[in-house]
Amino acid sequence: MLVLGLWGLDRGGMWGDESVTFLVGRRTVPQIWHLLHGVDAVHGLYYLLMHAVLAVHPGEVALRLPSVCGAAATAGLVAALGVRLARPRVGLWAGLLYAITPLTGHYAQEGRSYALVAAGVAGATLLLVRALEGRSWWPYGAVLAVTFLLHEFAVLVLCAHALTLAAARVRRAVWLGWGCAVGAAVGALLPLAWVSQRQSAQVAWLRVPDWDTTEGLARDFLAVTPTGVVFWTSVLLILLGLGSGRLTSVALPLLLVPPVLLLTVSQFRPLFHERYVLYALAGAPLLAAAGADRVVGAVRWLWLEGRGVSDGRRAEADLVVAGTRSRRELVGAVSGSSRTAGADRTTGAGASSQLPLSGVDCPNPPRPGDHHRLPADRRAFRRTPLADRTPIATLATRANLITLAGVLAATVPFLHGLPAYRSDRDAARRPENLAAVSALAGRELRPGDPVLFLPSFWRVTASAYPGPFVGARDLALGESGARSGTLSGREVGPGELRARLAGVDRVWIVAQSNLLPSRWVPGDPTDRVKLDVVDGEFARRQQYVRGRVKLALYIRRMPPQSMRLAPTPRPVSPSPTPP
Repeated sequence: MLVLGLWGLDRGGMWGDESVTFLVGRRTVPQIWHLLHGVDAVHGLYYLLMHAVLAVHPGEVALRLPSVCGAAATAGLVAALGVRLARPRVGLWAGLLYAITPLTGHYAQEGRSYALVAAGVAGATLLLVRALEGRSWWPYGAVLAVTFLLHEFAVLVLCAHALTLAAARVRRAVWLGWGCAVGAAVGALLPLAWVSQRQSAQVAWLRVPDWDTTEGLARDFLAVTPTGVVFWTSVLLILLGLGSGRLTSVALPLLLVPPVLLLTVSQFRPLFHERYVLYALAGAPLLAAAGADRVVGAVRWLWLEGRGVSDGRRAEADLVVAGTRSRRELVGAVSGSSRTAGADRTTGAGASSQLPLSGVDCPNPPRPGDHHRLPADRRAFRRTPLADRTPIATLATRANLITLAGVLAATVPFLHGLPAYRSDRDAARRPENLAAVSALAGRELRPGDPVLFLPSFWRVTASAYPGPFVGARDLALGESGARSGTLSGREVGPGELRARLAGVDRVWIVAQSNLLPSRWVPGDPTDRVKLDVVDGEFARRQQYVRGRVKLALYIRRMPPQSMRLAPTPRPVSPSPTPP
């Protein structure tokens, strides 16, 4: 995951949200605090983190590096969950599948908080499992609190964790410990939730999700590629993984509950975007890896059954393969089935007994040396079938080969999706490339040229890449963003802007690409003046579009009033000279 995240990290341009992170992160701490009172409080902790990062080196690579590290940490945590809930090869496969999922790689290279939130949720889920085994609840609560402060929609994971506890039928004392940890985390979130609720107009651009939104989310979450054989194979493995007991009780609620809740709420108040529930993606590779392990177990059982291997020798092989598993295990899965060593012939997963979730150790845990005591004596061993005489080292080697085969199989979807990985590292694949817009401005603008930003948010173009705009006149700007505690600065009133526009015959516009001409009526009165005057009194001469942003030159259809010349009187012919 770290290698994939670093590949093409410097793609040569920031898009709108990244530029906001960049310009806010470079402000002083008092200026950031001033900003959060009016906008973007939900990202306050992330901006403070990026302030420290960008203080070391203010560049695009440094901007995205925390997200790369967050994605790498998440992949490792997903693998750790697979190891703890199933077996080492399930963890290895799950971590690799998470790392090669294109959606993971996309947000690993975004200068926003979502990859870090995913790492926080994965870490909290692992700490939940550890707490259910008798460890302290407070690390779980602390990680949740930090994650909620990075983005408050991560609070939906609490519903997934509650469903895990309910499926496991834990005791009242466990619910009490979980409730105390959750209460502390939610208490830390409440002030942020109160402030951000007053700033809810920031997400007014979101729309009610429809079936296409849900289908697109499912395809992005469930497979490395959204269509074709690889997709349907992944879906089949996930379905097979639903019978994996302990792992299912953790992974399935994590995968389904947060997206379903946010999609449902968004039918009444639109709040849904896939990045807000990116952390739920971790459940899919866990289930897919568990499904692959069940397939391997079924094939192995059929092979051993066909060769006439006895139950005792099969149980011995199970002990060898499972010897590295943890002695403390989460049980009480959704399926509710208990297992004993050698009893699961479909998955090959033995040597685990049904335990309560209070952290009691396995009463008779398998030990790596147990296989030395299984053959009763040499005579009995000689009378066993030839297939039962397979050395233990050979069985372990075969298990390692199976693990390696799964790793190699994971490269198939990666190679299949390689063109998509490459294209995603192109700046043109983001909603806009502000570096390209700024470069165009550097070639076209002359010193003293007037500039308007429509709407005012796109002033972030000049804030993120100020060089080409040095010397240009920002007609609408009244006070800079840093001084006014806003993202894009505070603009002058409508009357003063009309007066400033009355004296120019040409103006450069940095605008949203679907504006001018447009039926959109801005809510801000100053933006309405920009749109009315430019659309009504000017004509477009040049235009350059880069995604959602365009740079356009507008020329006044008639000279401004101050530049009009007085009408020239007609020459009067002299009166004829009398004879």
